[in-house]
Amino acid sequence: MIKISSAFDAGSIEVLAADEFEDIRLQLRPDCAADIRQWFYFRVQGAAYQNCTLRLLNAAEAAYPAGWEDYQAMASYDRVNWFRVPTRYESGQLIIDHTPLANSIYYAYFEPYSWEQHLNLIGEVQSSGLCQVHDLGSTIQGRDMNLLTIGHEVSSDYKIWVIARQHPGETMAEWFVEGLLRRLLDWQDPLSRALLDRATFYVVPNMNPDGAVLGNLRTNAAGANLNREWQTPSLTNSPEVLLVRDKMLETGVDLFLDIHGDEALPYVFVAGCEGNPNYSPRLASLEQLFKQAFMQASPDFQIEQGYALDAPGQGNLTMATNWVGQQFDCLAFTLEMPFKDNANLPDDDYGWNGQRSLRLGEAILHPIYQVLNQLR
Repeated sequence: MIKISSAFDAGSIEVLAADEFEDIRLQLRPDCAADIRQWFYFRVQGAAYQNCTLRLLNAAEAAYPAGWEDYQAMASYDRVNWFRVPTRYESGQLIIDHTPLANSIYYAYFEPYSWEQHLNLIGEVQSSGLCQVHDLGSTIQGRDMNLLTIGHEVSSDYKIWVIARQHPGETMAEWFVEGLLRRLLDWQDPLSRALLDRATFYVVPNMNPDGAVLGNLRTNAAGANLNREWQTPSLTNSPEVLLVRDKMLETGVDLFLDIHGDEALPYVFVAGCEGNPNYSPRLASLEQLFKQAFMQASPDFQIEQGYALDAPGQGNLTMATNWVGQQFDCLAFTLEMPFKDNANLPDDDYGWNGQRSLRLGEAILHPIYQVLNQLR
């Protein structure tokens, strides 16, 4: 007997029919308070050694249907080791063809990063003795908004801010942050020591705890897209942004990174602030220096593919990167990683995954170091 469930942290699916192994019919479930759907994460039991065909019938109604082109779903037996399984997009349906080798298996849009992992990460970095954990307040559903502070916190320090998972289904962002933190807190790493001698890092590993636990793709518990709330955040609609923004205004910002995942583009890239009213030759030069150093640090990063540039003065200041870049006249980037694979450096077994995101987080310290002395 087939059983399909999603009543767990970040679980999300609607089951229409699960009577036959070769005709399991499912639907993408929308975010809890918004008509946005794309994230899925569910468990299948009772199908060991059976040729299963799982159809997500409303895939064409996803927020980003182009995300299904050349996409392969992820699967795991133990929720630790994830791998890609044969997937095709046909006639508006996302179809997974797979033969499980055990009676319990999980399928997900991307390798999850659970709330328990998040709490464990905070506990681990605090135990390093180099990191302070600060409570900024609470989300709509009462979850903690934690800020990790690494450095001397003196006025002369460069202030480096990194936030992740404004869009909760973009779990690669928190994997990235884990890699950054692990390297930054390695006192045997000379680059980390050199950075912390002159900079304080302010890191929010998960900007959207409610959305993450609820299994949302892009929104919080109130249905707000946090990356459109930075000009006028509120305690009722987007307390997560308001709390973080208030702390930024208190500390100042010299460099800002907002970490994301892109559903459609199979590349690692950044988007800057060229559309901001205050964009200047100084910021343009800093952007180029950062990108060149990042390419040297990681072959996964490239600058040929990405979003179209904003016209001068047309930057969307409701978005985090643009608002921060304008408010603090600082270097600010949105960093995007793929849900699919990196087309420039593909891996047929795993595609882009948590470990590759983690390694990219380690590599980001190099371009930060390269621009450090020119941030002011």
